Amino acid sequence: MTYLAETSDNRSMELPDELLQGAIDIHVHAGPWLRSCPGRLDPFQIAEQAKAVGMRALMYLDHTLGMSCGTSLLTTRQVPGIDVFGGIIMTSVLGGLNPRAVKTALEYGAGARFVHFGAHCTHFMASHEGSYVDGKPVTFKDQYPAFQKELDRSIRIPLDGSVPDDLAEILELIAEHPQVHLNTGHVSVDEAMRLADLAIDAGIRKIVVAHPCRGRMTVEQQRKLAEKGVLLEGAVSDWMFHRGLPRTNYYVEREWADEIAGIANAPEFSGIMPWARQIREIGVEHFILGTDYGIRSGPTPAEGMRTLISSLLDLEFTVDEINTMIKNNPARLLDLEP
Repeated sequence: MTYLAETSDNRSMELPDELLQGAIDIHVHAGPWLRSCPGRLDPFQIAEQAKAVGMRALMYLDHTLGMSCGTSLLTTRQVPGIDVFGGIIMTSVLGGLNPRAVKTALEYGAGARFVHFGAHCTHFMASHEGSYVDGKPVTFKDQYPAFQKELDRSIRIPLDGSVPDDLAEILELIAEHPQVHLNTGHVSVDEAMRLADLAIDAGIRKIVVAHPCRGRMTVEQQRKLAEKGVLLEGAVSDWMFHRGLPRTNYYVEREWADEIAGIANAPEFSGIMPWARQIREIGVEHFILGTDYGIRSGPTPAEGMRTLISSLLDLEFTVDEINTMIKNNPARLLDLEP
């Protein structure tokens, strides 16, 4: 494809749409949804819109029930002409670090293409989410005694000592399936660093650091992981999201609608300029980018991807650099031809 020329003094309205063609969104929340956390579109509509603008592939995540590989199969059958992938996010709904859930996901629907170590039910996230009380942010664990049960069943990665049998079995399952990549999930920085090392020792060749966790890492920590071949995830939601809007991301209890996750992710969500600067400092060859969109109050994933591309162009990333992060690196992760 021959792209339209663009310089800082000659901006193009068409170039973002041209770059959308062949793009891969590696982080889409497609539902089904909790009634208290509604979505913008259903999985079929998301795929239809992405196909219409020429996108190549989508990767669906379900951080409530955990498995999206069934939804991805149904969507692929309903909307031919675009690749749709799914996987498993380990959740307390599925029993946390549960090898049986992973083993099932690898054979369920289209088959899991990623194993993700938890979103809003990791111990780190559960410890930091909360709401405002008399104008002050208070975590759920400090407001509701019943929330202690959620902490007790939340996902944690041991920072030292022997590897628990369940975790070791999960790592072995991922290593046995080279088409599957490990996503660190929303664990703490220290947990992610340990998990990456354990994964490498287990022979896992494709590892991604989830964007909320990556955003809390120093540049040196990110460089250290990149040198080991780990991919770093970035998302539009890192700098364009509705912060503080109460949302029951995971729990059905409406009083557990998080308002203060920005406390946990403050460095991550400090704006597009530091976000882009880190990409520059570490190198585009180490990044994969997606939208993290799908919720009702946000743009559609297809429009989110256009926003991502347009913003990178405004920051004077080159066409080749953008293609590396939204096409070539995701294609390699998913074993597609670059």
